[in-house]
Amino acid sequence: MPYIKLTTTERVSDEKCAAIKARFGKAIESFRGKNESWLMVAVDDGKRMWFRGDDSAPAAMVDVELLGAVGEADSEKMTGRVCEILSEELGVPSDRIYVKYTGYSLWGWNGSNF
Repeated sequence: MPYIKLTTTERVSDEKCAAIKARFGKAIESFRGKNESWLMVAVDDGKRMWFRGDDSAPAAMVDVELLGAVGEADSEKMTGRVCEILSEELGVPSDRIYVKYTGYSLWGWNGSNF
């Protein structure tokens, strides 16, 4: 039941979207019991974003939402993987990427809750 939303200044081609989605699918395994089979990914590209008051360089915000608690060690590993993916795929420097984690006790799907 993970959900990852990428918001970035960069334009993301269909090919890059597919590559990022696939790599996020592997990265989500940083969390015990999570994998791509339940992962939903959204890409919101071409956004105007300021980081430290500056909009002249690429930037990205990544929201990672999970059913259950978010562990510190797992999220640390995931942050490293997300920064690597976005640096390699989109050229966004790691120091211009924020990653936010939210865990939920309730998550609905297919007419009911898990």
